[in-house]
Amino acid sequence: MAVVTPERPASRVEQEVLRLRGLVEARQFAQCEAAARSLLAEVPENRDVLYLLAVSQRYSGRIADALRTLEQFEGLHPEYGRLFQERGHCLRAVGQSAAAIAAYLHAVMLNPTLSASWQALQALYAGAGDTANAKLASANVSKLASLPRPVVNATNLFSEGQIYTAEDLIRRYLLDHPTDIEAMRLLARIGVRLEILDDAEYLLESVLVAQPDYHAARFEYADVLIQRHKFTQALEEARRLIELDPDNRSYRTIRANACVGLGRHEEALAIYRELLETAHRDADLHLSIGHALKTLGRQPEAIDAYRQAAIARPDFGDAYWSLANLKTYRFADDEVARMRQHAQAPTTALEDRYHLCFALGKALEDAGDFAESFASYERGNALKKSESRYRIETFERSVLRQEEVCTREFFAARGGFGCPSPDPIFIVGLPRAGSTLLEQILASHSQVEGTMELAEIPRLALHLSGREGNTQESLYPAVLADLSAARFRELGEKYLQDTQVLRTGKPRFIDKMPNNFRHVGLLHLMLPNARIIDARREPMACCFSNFKQLFASGQEFTYSLEDIGRYYRSYVKLMDHWDRVLPGKVLRIQHESVVADLEGNVRRLLEFCGLEFESACLEFWKTRRHVRTASSEQVRRPIFTDGLGQWRNFEPWLGPLKDILS
Repeated sequence: MAVVTPERPASRVEQEVLRLRGLVEARQFAQCEAAARSLLAEVPENRDVLYLLAVSQRYSGRIADALRTLEQFEGLHPEYGRLFQERGHCLRAVGQSAAAIAAYLHAVMLNPTLSASWQALQALYAGAGDTANAKLASANVSKLASLPRPVVNATNLFSEGQIYTAEDLIRRYLLDHPTDIEAMRLLARIGVRLEILDDAEYLLESVLVAQPDYHAARFEYADVLIQRHKFTQALEEARRLIELDPDNRSYRTIRANACVGLGRHEEALAIYRELLETAHRDADLHLSIGHALKTLGRQPEAIDAYRQAAIARPDFGDAYWSLANLKTYRFADDEVARMRQHAQAPTTALEDRYHLCFALGKALEDAGDFAESFASYERGNALKKSESRYRIETFERSVLRQEEVCTREFFAARGGFGCPSPDPIFIVGLPRAGSTLLEQILASHSQVEGTMELAEIPRLALHLSGREGNTQESLYPAVLADLSAARFRELGEKYLQDTQVLRTGKPRFIDKMPNNFRHVGLLHLMLPNARIIDARREPMACCFSNFKQLFASGQEFTYSLEDIGRYYRSYVKLMDHWDRVLPGKVLRIQHESVVADLEGNVRRLLEFCGLEFESACLEFWKTRRHVRTASSEQVRRPIFTDGLGQWRNFEPWLGPLKDILS
């Protein structure tokens, strides 16, 4: 997890920023302002220069100019806490106490180490006669004063986006103070930001063992459990928090999110709607309601909820993408115009911008403007990839390790290992390869339960990798050679136990996590009688469909054509390997073949799974069940051929992908 960047000499711009800070400290505000304006001509988006310019203007008594600078500043760096602290100082200087309080509150929400904001809030609340909030602000001032300096400094660095510097500082501090609660909590937050969730979970568990009444840490723990798909545990943590504070909106929201993970969508929907009664313009609530309605198959209501989310926050990219992601929604001209406007606006946040780009790509594709559509998809992918640390080489190495470890001889020596239950049916492959259609067909059978993309197997593989896997080569899959027959049986039984909460009594169930193709060897050793189905799609169609898709989480390989092509190539290579070393273990179903011959492929599927033929599987679109993937609306209608050759509309721009796949 630790990444230490070697020190480098300060650049000329950094040296100039240091000089500007010196001018402020010397109270030479006019000189600082002039120098800052000169430097902005060279680096117009530099955060530190804009901040020092606003500070100089305020100290010079030019509050209106300072507020204008801060407005420009916010458009470029909306997550910078000191920006809002400075706005609070400006508003307080001109007697706008209520607006100043709002600015200071925003500041400490982004950066809780801003002692000046807490002190200002204490004074403003006291002046307004708000004793309770004044005490709360005072408590935060005292807490900051009591914390060790390295913890405060690391928290400040983390809040200002200097993640790796903060991590290095807090790790060095923890070497000498391994039980410091706040340091462990901060390192957990860094883990969440870097998507190293197993470390974050472990750290927060340790915090709560030491301080069971630390409610903020328990809330963060519940949120990490949800991100790790441990929904039953998350629901229990939410219950404990709500018992303490039944009206807390954050606690109730985390409970609803856990219900969604457990497939209890009606219950989640009721909670979201209760919360909405006192927050009509909460865009995130409208979005969550839309997602729940979509999963329940109530598309018109979902569309209305997504539109309400866009009304509540006009640049809310996820609201527009959620409409596009229905795959059946068609944008009106005025909606396309609004998306263009917000996608190009400098004040639109990065996350909103790439959501808008993907939504625009879909809208323009539907309109037949393929050149501009591709440009929009390409821009969205580039923006999304800019915040990713994904490296395709890491995946390619993992495929080679699977081939080296999981040989025919390796499996022959382990015959009879694992839990003998035939209950699971795994559908593996790449996203956008037709797996949701296969799931819907099988889930239409009276003996089969459709669940969702379950995280249990990837989580187990991560656990087997060992914590060392964060900084060294993973222990998995080599560690499989060290596990006993009893251990593999235990793993299989635990998987069945952990997934039981999602079942309603049918003898068979589906796990549709596509990434499990990487773990066919592990699946065979822990559940040798499980069925594994490889959902395969024509390479160009599959890869480009992934390029057009913005995933809620994971699937980081999809945000460049080169990464997608190399990933697909390695996937085929690994599946060929499983066919050689475990012949007959995996049934390959080609999506194009299903479209051409539905009944023939349905019979193949059912025979492979040991199920009697049922005609309901041919009329899969009539089956009412919860579907959470991007294909949810498409599998609620009969087979159609429209999507088979859509990639050809973009063929002029897909040369690099063709070269890799060839």
